[in-house]
Amino acid sequence: MKICVAGEGAFGNKHLDALARIEGIEVATLCGGVPEATRAVALERGIPHSTLDLEEALAVPGVEAAILATPTPIHAAQATTVMRAGKHVLVEIPMADNLADAEALVRVQRETGVVAMVNHVRRFNPSHQWVHDRIAAGELTIQQMDVQTFFFRRTNTNAKGEPRSWTDHLLWHHACHTVDLFEYQTGGPATAVTALQGPPHPELGIAMDMAIGLKAASGAVCTLSLSFNNDGPFGTFFRYICDRGTYVASYDDLFDGHGEPVDLTGVAVSTDGIELAGREFFAAIREGREPNSSLAQGLCAMRTLDRLERALDG
Repeated sequence: MKICVAGEGAFGNKHLDALARIEGIEVATLCGGVPEATRAVALERGIPHSTLDLEEALAVPGVEAAILATPTPIHAAQATTVMRAGKHVLVEIPMADNLADAEALVRVQRETGVVAMVNHVRRFNPSHQWVHDRIAAGELTIQQMDVQTFFFRRTNTNAKGEPRSWTDHLLWHHACHTVDLFEYQTGGPATAVTALQGPPHPELGIAMDMAIGLKAASGAVCTLSLSFNNDGPFGTFFRYICDRGTYVASYDDLFDGHGEPVDLTGVAVSTDGIELAGREFFAAIREGREPNSSLAQGLCAMRTLDRLERALDG
């Protein structure tokens, strides 16, 4: 299967690393935003074609699908372009930075009939899969999820510390991970939400600290703390407080409440959540089915983020 990868930055390269481990997939074209960096990544990876024009990339002979690892503000427009071209699409989260655009994307998917997926990678990390499997089997019930999403980004830089051309957002990007995961693990939309934010950064214009609360129909609650001011370990750390044990997930790794590692052998064919999401995307294309984390499924989190935004505005 020939595909296009859009995005030559940190997450574009993470996807390229993962794709190299998936059999039967050829990256036929790389679509970037910065000419020199795009050419350099294509040369390093042996990708035969590169461009700054998404429509040109989609027109490369044989291309069936695209993975979008591009700036958040253009996710919705680019995903629409891909679907209107009759190609399947996997777009990094968030699928859009507002509810109206997210709803429009789902309508386009239904009109075109292509496979369209948003990369809620937490659904695919083996750590969270292990918890999900035990919830589904009736072995665990979540009482609370306590989540910390911490970065130190007082300048506009990406995950590699390189300058960004767009401004990241704690709510529509980073909270999106946890909102979707909580609703996925508890089986439905949050029934109640609360949100508080600190003062905006004088230059970036975004809140640098945020506190979010969610409640599920089951009674489970989620407390989420987010900060771009934390001078310490980067990343997101999930504590599952359950009726039968406590578990702490850090990306693809899982520990019990006492810090002992949980054996994730056999959870999936890979230990890399990004690779596993890609495998689900390609399997759904080949099998002609809706993928886990389809755009339609991702709309639940978008609606909750919209409620949270309105709570912040209020």
